[in-house]
Amino acid sequence: MAEDLGELLVPYMPTIRVPKSGDRVYKTECAFSYDSPESDGGLYVCMSTFLGFGREHVERHYRKTGQSVYMHLKRHIRLKATGASGGAFPKRINGRLFLDLENNTEMNTEDYEYEDEAKLVIFPDHFEIALPNIEELPALVTIACDAVLNSKSPYRKLDQESWEEELQVSKFANNLVQIDNGVKIPPSGWKCSKCDLQENLWLNLTDGSIMCGRWFCSGSGGNGHALEHHKQMGYPLAVRLGSITPDGADVYSFDEEEAVIDPHLAKHLAHFGIDMLQMQGSENGVLDNEVKPRVNEWEVIQETGLKLKPMFGSGYTGIKNLGNSSYLTTVMQVIFSIPEFQRAYVGNLTRIFDYAPLDPTQDFSTQMAKLGHGLLSGQFSKPPMKSELIEQVMKEEHKPQPKGINTRMFKALMSKGHTEFSSNRQQDAEEFFLHFINLVERNSIGAENPSDVFRFLVEERTQCCQSRKVRYTERVDYIMQLPVPMETATNKEELIAYDLKRREAESAKRPPPELVRAKIPFSACLQAFTEPENVPDFWSSALQAKSAGVKTSRFASFPEYLVVQIKKFTFGLDWVPKKLDVSIDMPDLLDINHLRATGLKSGEEELPDIAPPIIIPDDPNDHSRNHFMEYPDIDESSVMQLAEMGFPLEACRKAVYYTGSMGAEVAFNWIIAHMEEPDFAEPLIIPGCGTVTSTSSHGQNALLNQPPEEIVALICSMGFPRNHALQALRATNNNLERALDWMFSHPESEEGADNVSGCVDTENNPNGIITDSEQEGPRIKDGNGRYELFGIISHAGTSTMSGHYVCHIKKEGRWVIYNDHKVSASERPPKELGYIYFYHRISC
Repeated sequence: MAEDLGELLVPYMPTIRVPKSGDRVYKTECAFSYDSPESDGGLYVCMSTFLGFGREHVERHYRKTGQSVYMHLKRHIRLKATGASGGAFPKRINGRLFLDLENNTEMNTEDYEYEDEAKLVIFPDHFEIALPNIEELPALVTIACDAVLNSKSPYRKLDQESWEEELQVSKFANNLVQIDNGVKIPPSGWKCSKCDLQENLWLNLTDGSIMCGRWFCSGSGGNGHALEHHKQMGYPLAVRLGSITPDGADVYSFDEEEAVIDPHLAKHLAHFGIDMLQMQGSENGVLDNEVKPRVNEWEVIQETGLKLKPMFGSGYTGIKNLGNSSYLTTVMQVIFSIPEFQRAYVGNLTRIFDYAPLDPTQDFSTQMAKLGHGLLSGQFSKPPMKSELIEQVMKEEHKPQPKGINTRMFKALMSKGHTEFSSNRQQDAEEFFLHFINLVERNSIGAENPSDVFRFLVEERTQCCQSRKVRYTERVDYIMQLPVPMETATNKEELIAYDLKRREAESAKRPPPELVRAKIPFSACLQAFTEPENVPDFWSSALQAKSAGVKTSRFASFPEYLVVQIKKFTFGLDWVPKKLDVSIDMPDLLDINHLRATGLKSGEEELPDIAPPIIIPDDPNDHSRNHFMEYPDIDESSVMQLAEMGFPLEACRKAVYYTGSMGAEVAFNWIIAHMEEPDFAEPLIIPGCGTVTSTSSHGQNALLNQPPEEIVALICSMGFPRNHALQALRATNNNLERALDWMFSHPESEEGADNVSGCVDTENNPNGIITDSEQEGPRIKDGNGRYELFGIISHAGTSTMSGHYVCHIKKEGRWVIYNDHKVSASERPPKELGYIYFYHRISC
């Protein structure tokens, strides 16, 4: 038999690999579904790529790759036998429990036992070899199987290998000298004290100076004034402003030339009035330092104390909390309640899966289709059946019904390369929503873009207060942010009385009185949104000098779905993040037609189109003593990333320049906002510098990204249109294999390149689309401004960095509450306490 097995595996030996230290072994979850070893069909792990596949999807991988050898993993869950006393026997040590799986938290582990089964399966004949089988299998196969079985979860592995674990405590931290100079750092409005840069700023922990960074950080660049200050003064440690959270911050040691840990960071920051790190919070639990005042909010938002009826089936699937992940789960529940996203991903699931790249775990469309199908199929939201009780009594193998899905693979892809979202800290749901939209935009070039439904144009009118001249500009946005004017509260007397009672209770160390929440009219929030705001550092082209300026914003178009954020979060002077505890009478029906932009009015005079002068920073490393204007330093790597996405080279250069070389993601947003401008693709011209071009002919050729003609001809010979081939090669940096993969995953891209030009008569064409005439640009779906509320994301807690998110969605005429994996019919949706509201357009 041993010889037979050895001979049987000989043809497949070149395809069987031993996982190396850098390989990720997906033995807990299918790449295309939420099948796992606990599923009925178990999980198949490819012995070459180490990707996991459910029974429904393993055949696709076999047909696509020809890989024949898979390890089949199955976990059996059984009720423990009961003793004479009726209680379960103590849990025995199971020698066959070798899968690195998490136990189902919904089951009492004292009542269940687990047994794991593994075997090799050879496709297409499904020949099975039970494991372990050391005597009969070739040594290489045995080693490979043991390595797969003993591998850790790729997500746990990534956590263990995260850079945060490798940081060392700075040798300067324990005895850091801090100068008592009275410096207190405000929670906003920072800029470098040497060059006025407002990004990538570092706070020196000795003297409180704020200066820009340069090469020693992963930020967006600067003039190196923080390092220069260290060389002059010798002060060793600095913390990056904007990175400070209750869990820590980015600290850099100039002498040690690396990022470090400062165990006394809270104390060192408190020296400058920053007490942020002293707050602690947890997911789905109240804050340690503020228990009583928020209990009511937690109860109202989660509908605590009400008998909520559980809901099951399609569209009523919960998502398990991974620990501080409710910001992601609530956003995605709302997203997949929108038909456009359902059609784009779940409706195209078969095509997306068939054209998925070889590693579907890293493909945005695949993971979106997987999540959408998991939420909408109903496979993971089934009510308990009587047959389960019978099985329990008979002590047969018991398979509890799945309750919710696990989004580890999805979260890992969404947060890839993002410092905050890749951490285990709680995050802001609004920030994640915008991050998600950005990912949809990136991955929808040349294909259907469901985020079109959120996009709208904002008209900004800026007026010089001295000359009275105006400038009208348009930008793209996805969220309407409403201020909270606390001075408009309708229950001021109650608030004053409550505050007095609270202070008396604190002095007498008595329990606080019942909370009184400020009641703010929605109309007041809408009025505050329309009020003019001051423009900081406004440079008037009419005066060619700095002047006072005011800006007002209006809707140049109304989106299909309107997202409204209530700006509840702010900072106190002590840096402690505060949440405005308010109740707002949000309407079920919303009409904002009166906020439609009008454009240049009769009698208004436009500001001259003159750019402000370029100010060269006072940097000793520059060559200003030559009295010649230098060309600006443009991040060429970011330019290349944008150019590879198919945007014109000069537009990419302008985007990177005008966003201060803050990275490709920020520059991408600039491109989306300016694609319809007539000079979008014109060369970058700066007063005093002339036309700015690449300093390297080699770099310029790379940026132009002109595909080699022989590769284009090769693709065309396969039957693809030439313009489709060019688009694919530009999007993949002229890599033939990746380009073919891209073309299969974007089969409709050649159709999407043909856009309709012109503007839309919004009165006669309520569902019109405004597009760019030649370049594929932002599609603007315009129509009337009447909306109906259908979704609410609420936040319980005092800060976006702690607390818990819950969402309510109106489905089939009734409200439903999604609280992690629990989905129930809502009795009292907290419409007045929401953080983000979702409206859909209704006909006039």
